[in-house]
Amino acid sequence: MKTSVLPKRRTYWHLEAQRRVPTEYEVVTSKLLYYGARGFEVNVPLGAWYARHQQGSPLGCSDWERFADPRATTYARYVDLQQAQEAFTDGVLCTIDETDYDERLSADWVEVLGRVLGPLRYPLHGLQMAAAYVAQMAPSGRITVTAMMQAADEMRRVHHLAHRMAQLRRTVCGFGDDSRAIWQDDPRWQPLRELVERLLSCFDWGEALVALNVVAKPELERVLLADLGQIARRRGDPLLESLLLSFARDGDWHREWSSALLRMAIDDKPENQETVAVWVTRWSPLAARAATAVATLFDPPRSSPEVPCT
Repeated sequence: MKTSVLPKRRTYWHLEAQRRVPTEYEVVTSKLLYYGARGFEVNVPLGAWYARHQQGSPLGCSDWERFADPRATTYARYVDLQQAQEAFTDGVLCTIDETDYDERLSADWVEVLGRVLGPLRYPLHGLQMAAAYVAQMAPSGRITVTAMMQAADEMRRVHHLAHRMAQLRRTVCGFGDDSRAIWQDDPRWQPLRELVERLLSCFDWGEALVALNVVAKPELERVLLADLGQIARRRGDPLLESLLLSFARDGDWHREWSSALLRMAIDDKPENQETVAVWVTRWSPLAARAATAVATLFDPPRSSPEVPCT
């Protein structure tokens, strides 16, 4: 009795049409989401959510698998890239630890930091959650990979801000203790709080992507990274500017991959351009109002400085 032998298939069989050996990025990011073509194996309520907010999104494309991250970011490449970033930020923070840097900051500037650095962790965490939602709802594994790496970048920012706060607490007793109260009650933070909460309740994956990476993040990063960094340098805090510049490099990639994705979608379906324009128009006033209000936090202090630790 003869037994049939199935031909061996390469792990990258689905890429053989390219007639070349695929790159590592192509192998590890292609065809990761089985349900895109087959649907979910079990009919559960979650399926209706994806049908409405993913497949039913006004942002459409005939083949989302054609997207390619301009940086070709795999997990291994992300670790290599961020290792260099982390070495830089660790060097900045170690310099502060090993010198009397914080003791030389003016009391006025420390007060500004008190109403900015601590509360800033909350909206950045919100941006991390929004990026994770885009990753969860993305219709292609490659989009999921890039958005998840972006979420990791956002958490990196939160981590280093918490580290910087811990350093300042050694010089200023109770530094950051009122961060949550400031975030929830200070009128200058409330437009940004509204923006973040609206982002977290934006369920259409395409609109969530555009609102986050095309509108909100560029507007906020201009103020909270670029502008704040320049002010920090003028106020005798150049190492904060260095830290914020490191964060800004992550934001450059977030904008780059989002632009590449939307260009592909618009080239595939020109009507996507109008869809994106509608979303940009909807979210831009919220982002502009948030950025304008946050910028006033950098004004000269209006109260007495905190008591230094002894």
